[in-house]
Amino acid sequence: MEELDRFQPNKLQKCNKPHSAVMGWQEWVAGAEKVFQISNMSRQKRVIMAVIIFGSFIYIVLTQAVHILGGAPGEPVHPEIRKFCSSASRKNVNIEYEDSNLPVIYVVTPTYRRPEMVAELTRLGQTLTMVKRIHWIVAEDSHTCSPPITSLLDRLGLSYTHLASPMPEVYRREKYVPRGVSNRRAALQWVQENGEDTGVLYFLDDDNAIDIRLFNEMRLTQTVSMWPVGLIGEYTVSSPVVKGNQVVGFYDGWPAGRKFQVDMAGFAVNIGYLKKQKKVTMPYIAGHEEDGFLKSLNLNLKDIEVKADGCTNILVWHTRTAKNPSRTLRLAHHQATNIKPLTDNMRKMGMIK
Repeated sequence: MEELDRFQPNKLQKCNKPHSAVMGWQEWVAGAEKVFQISNMSRQKRVIMAVIIFGSFIYIVLTQAVHILGGAPGEPVHPEIRKFCSSASRKNVNIEYEDSNLPVIYVVTPTYRRPEMVAELTRLGQTLTMVKRIHWIVAEDSHTCSPPITSLLDRLGLSYTHLASPMPEVYRREKYVPRGVSNRRAALQWVQENGEDTGVLYFLDDDNAIDIRLFNEMRLTQTVSMWPVGLIGEYTVSSPVVKGNQVVGFYDGWPAGRKFQVDMAGFAVNIGYLKKQKKVTMPYIAGHEEDGFLKSLNLNLKDIEVKADGCTNILVWHTRTAKNPSRTLRLAHHQATNIKPLTDNMRKMGMIK
């Protein structure tokens, strides 16, 4: 124990006087030799042992620091929960003819249980039935897979994947909750593992409205393409600023120090380009999800492909459906009428409690 006391912090503080980092290292090695000295070991072996112990100590300190501070900003410390619900790879049964040579557009839609969920997904899903070569990835913020979503996806006749990935609890306690990040991150992993390199990734929230002409514009994206999004922010629009068919900046009512001031529905990414990047991610930082994601793609302004007639037309809108409270209904007088099975179905859809 007397030997080990030499390495207690209060003992080391006595040596806290001006000296070079090399001298400090030499003193540490000399002390380590005394602690780990074994008569049948050479000096060289004892020094090597001391270096190994010191390296292990540094590794433990750094590991704990990453654990305490949460690693990179917006990156979770613990593994995220991701559950595969169901999938169907098929031609769009609503389209008479689909050209198999067309690149697939992987549309990612995050959602969460609320009274409007099924209504929003039904409206958006029926829009997607009019588009060729679509694979719809619906990822819900949940530990379990919601049967109404699976039923809807089967009924629409689209090629689809249904995932569930709940937001880590630590982020639900933040002042500004980063909604949809866990869902999109799960979908990103699925696309990186299963997406065709010629395909295109597009994030489309369930409360967005879209003109199907936009899908034709984004389908041949080679890197990252961009366009305006309407009904958003103080300017009622979020758009790239274009000069000579080149993006030179952004027109957005909430700059917030972002390099890429865009809405989630305002860009698409080529899957092959996506897969070439070392670490693609989306941070759990509310308002900076798009910026963090695009930065992880090592994207430069000169690489952005301009769509929507030079970013002069709006083909997608950030609409918002009025929120409805989740009510508990009294049905004492309706046990023998249609209202009872009607409300049972509403409850399954998450419309009421």
